[in-house]
Order: sequence, then structure tokens, then C-alpha cells
Amino acid sequence: MKFHLAINLERLDESRDMRDVAQHTLEMVQMAEAGGFDIAWAAEHHALEMTIAPNPLSILAWWAQHTSSIRLGTATVAAAYWHPIRLAGEAALIDLISGGRLEFGIGSGAYQREFDRMHPGLKQSDAWRYMQEMLPVVRALWKGDTAHDGEYWSFPTSTSCPKPLQDEVPVWVAARAPITFDYAVRNRCKIMSWPLTRDMSEAELYVGRLNEALANNPGLPRPEMAMMRHTAVYERPEDWMVPVNAAQRQLSQFENLFKNMGDVVNGFPRAIPLDELSNRAEYDPEMLHRNLMFGTPDAVIEKLKQYEALGVDSFIYYASLGLGLAEQKRSMELFCKEVIPAFS
Repeated sequence: MKFHLAINLERLDESRDMRDVAQHTLEMVQMAEAGGFDIAWAAEHHALEMTIAPNPLSILAWWAQHTSSIRLGTATVAAAYWHPIRLAGEAALIDLISGGRLEFGIGSGAYQREFDRMHPGLKQSDAWRYMQEMLPVVRALWKGDTAHDGEYWSFPTSTSCPKPLQDEVPVWVAARAPITFDYAVRNRCKIMSWPLTRDMSEAELYVGRLNEALANNPGLPRPEMAMMRHTAVYERPEDWMVPVNAAQRQLSQFENLFKNMGDVVNGFPRAIPLDELSNRAEYDPEMLHRNLMFGTPDAVIEKLKQYEALGVDSFIYYASLGLGLAEQKRSMELFCKEVIPAFS
């Protein structure tokens, strides 16, 4: 099993200095590189303090300056917010300045709130159409001159400047729906999935959808599949509520965005009290402790073995969950020193 890090510049309130957040994020990526992680992922989000990522490619350019071997990925660029020529050129520039380390992740986008601002009139549920048109155009631009006359973008003959260093940039698709798994297999893309806070049956569902897509497209190779979970490793079993409390706080803000409740002030979503949620069972402490990648090193190894047995190729360590900065670093230390060696 391979290991990836997903980390955001994250503030849940104004008490955390933005300079500290930025330095911490970079140091976590450097720790991941030293500890044996393969990829560091940067997201795209807009006007939100809990995920400060207005351009994942800018973040990767920053990380590229301060790392040497870890691969650098977008998880993910939201296709509807970009023009293909601009996206192809900016992504290729990251591949150039990083020495050929780009992993290109593309997706539909997360929150209706962002679409209302970045692409007014577009429903989040329809954004997958933009992603499916965008990807082949970007790939064609990386190869050379191409013209495009599509449903969402049209332009005369053009090319990506610069070109990527890699002959074939690895492409990842964020997938949950069957149609996206099918698209990924047909277009030879790798797959990343996120079961949110749900139990292993959700992970099994995604692996099943990948197998169905392979059955529907005979002869095509099985893509690499990565699975993401909130992660926190700690030494004392009695500390299990520390990451659970942090996750509950962050997820209560996530619920605000996910349900497009509109209660956001200066980029900070209001935390929805758990007793106000119809789906509050999804935030039960014992359930979060069981389903998320929380635990002592031995407990985390045991959980990861379940994903490995399921056929998951790579695990994405999602570090952004409102945990204290010192606790995040200690978790990373324990994961690198005590968890990764169990899979080497």
C-alpha cells in the first residue's frame, strides 16, 4: 500500500494566525516527504477559511520550491471554474518547475455555495459534465495543437505552453457515482474516493463500483484506486476523544456548506449544533472513532489492513480536521515511524 497526504490551509476561527497555518502546512508536506509518502494533494476551494485553496496549482508551486521527491497533486481542480487552455498551461508549468512531479486530479466541485459564486447558474449536480468535457481537451493540449468546439468551451487551434515534462501526466478522477467510475476506466484515469464518515460498507461500495466499471469495459486495465479518510494517530488509547472532538467541530461546519445553508461570515461557516442535524447519527463519537483513521499506531495498522484486503492501492491521510497543529505533527510522526513500516 502507498500513502498520500491531503492537507489544507485551514482555519476554523480567527484565533489561528494565517502565517502559522501556512508554515504548518508546508512542514507537514516536508514531514510526509521524509517519512515515505508518495504524493501530497492540494484542493481547490473558494471564499472559505476552513479550506483555503483558491488555486491548487499555486499551492503546488509553493510546495515544489521546498521539496525534492514527493509527487504533487491537485485533489482536485474544479473543472467548471477553469478554461482548458489556462488549466493545461498552468498544470504543465507545475510539472516543469517540479521536475516532472505533477499528479493531475480533476473533479466536479464540492459545494453549491461555491458554484453560486464561481459559476452562477450551474448546479453542483450537473458539474460532472464540465469535468468530462475538460479532461480530454487538456490532454490534447498537452500533446500539441488542437481545436475544440464543445458544449461548454470552444476555441481555435491552440496548444499548451509550456508542455509537461512527463510524457504522460498521471490523471486522477474524484469518483463516487457509478458514471464517474465508468468514465475513469474508459479514459484510463486513476481513482480517488472519500467515504466521508461512513463505515467500511461505503468503501466496499466504491470498490464494487470500480469492479462494475471494469466489467462494463472489458479489456481495459484496472486503475490505481486511492481512498481518503480523516486521520489522527496518538499514543494513549484514552486520548481517543481528542480527534473526535476536533472532527465533530470541523464536520459541523462542513454540514453547513454541504447543505448550502448560507450561514457564512467572513469565510467562516457557522458550526451547526449536532442536535440540530437530522443526520446527527453520522457524528456519534464512537462511530467517528471506529470509521475514521483514528487510533494508536497498532489500531491504525489494523484498520489499514482492511482497506488493503479490500483492494485499495493507496491510502490518503487527510490531515485537515481542526486538530491542533502540535497534535497534527505528532500524528504524522507516529504514522511515519510506526505505521508505514508495517506496509513496506
